[in-house]
Amino acid sequence: MEYTIKALADLAGVTPRTLRWYHQEGLLKPLRTTEAGYRLYGPREVDRLQDILFYRELGLELSAIRRILDDPAFDRQAALQSHLTELKARRDHLDGLILTVRKTIDETRGGSKMSDKEKFEAFKRRVVAANEARYGEEIRQKYGDGAVDRANANVLALTEEEYGQWTALGEEIKAALVRAVRAGEDPAGQEGRRIAALHRRWLSYSWEAYTPQAHAGLAQLYTADARLTAYYDGEVPGCAAFLRRAITAYTSGT
Repeated sequence: MEYTIKALADLAGVTPRTLRWYHQEGLLKPLRTTEAGYRLYGPREVDRLQDILFYRELGLELSAIRRILDDPAFDRQAALQSHLTELKARRDHLDGLILTVRKTIDETRGGSKMSDKEKFEAFKRRVVAANEARYGEEIRQKYGDGAVDRANANVLALTEEEYGQWTALGEEIKAALVRAVRAGEDPAGQEGRRIAALHRRWLSYSWEAYTPQAHAGLAQLYTADARLTAYYDGEVPGCAAFLRRAITAYTSGT
């Protein structure tokens, strides 16, 4: 079945303007254009639009989505399974937040007092669940179930202050990468080493023991896995590659 741009927009719950924008960005091209200039979309384009909207729901930028979908190694079945796992993790997170809010309301009304740990448990579990859903399979293959389970346990054991420091450090690293790439910094230079050292500090919140070899191995995933690349390249392309090269240079002298 073929759809006009308006029919497909209505079907997907988007606007024709959005579909034109996707076409302009090279993300979704019509199957063909009629002599009258009407864009027509077939089954493959319908599936691709569904994939685009899935990734948009996960917060990815259009440029990152295009790189993922145009990758010759893209596996739609695996991607759909990953989406399902991510959505289940989000549902579990919402259930945890609902429970936390209910307990908080009960406390404000004179009910049972919540511990400080209970107040922030749902937020930490969300991070662990999201990382497990997105990258768990690859990380477990690389480092083993035991190491990943211990890292998850370390995150869940973080105090409120430690959790705040950890998340702030992660944002600091992303911001530093954007500045470094835009400035044309050398990943093996002073700024690259500083960012790699920040990344080592960030890892210390979840890793039980640090080794340069494990750090360098993790860095390789930042460009080998399209999802990790998209995470770091969300604002400026090249950040994931810069981080990998910076960590490689840093660990070679550690």
